[in-house]
Amino acid sequence: MFVVVVGCGRVGASIAQSLVDDGHDVNVIDQNAEALGRLGDDFPGHFIQGPALETTVLERAEIERADAFVAATNGDNTNIVIAQVARDRYQVPFVIARVLDPSRAKFYAEQGLTTICPTRTAIEMMESALRAFVAESAEDA
Repeated sequence: MFVVVVGCGRVGASIAQSLVDDGHDVNVIDQNAEALGRLGDDFPGHFIQGPALETTVLERAEIERADAFVAATNGDNTNIVIAQVARDRYQVPFVIARVLDPSRAKFYAEQGLTTICPTRTAIEMMESALRAFVAESAEDA
């Protein structure tokens, strides 16, 4: 499988490396050339420096042959727009976007975009942990 990952921060770099470890071909896009260091010296994929909002950058990353596309920058707007471009313009079969704002993640998920919202996940996990603590405390009382 061939995957294009946009954003080479902690999330994007980890996903790219995990995919490579599983035997997939991966190209990574990031505006910051220094982000390449997160992938390690032996990263077998291609690193493309530039703004992923530019179609020329996406095309240098070979988006037209991508089986999957991951939008993992630190900006919701960027992730939403490039995910829609990957899905609608380049017909990438599987597109996923990280969206930090829970209401926006929900809205775009309702529009058919696969979103992951780490903020929503953190809220749910913390609420669950607090409920478990409260229930345990009530039993001990």
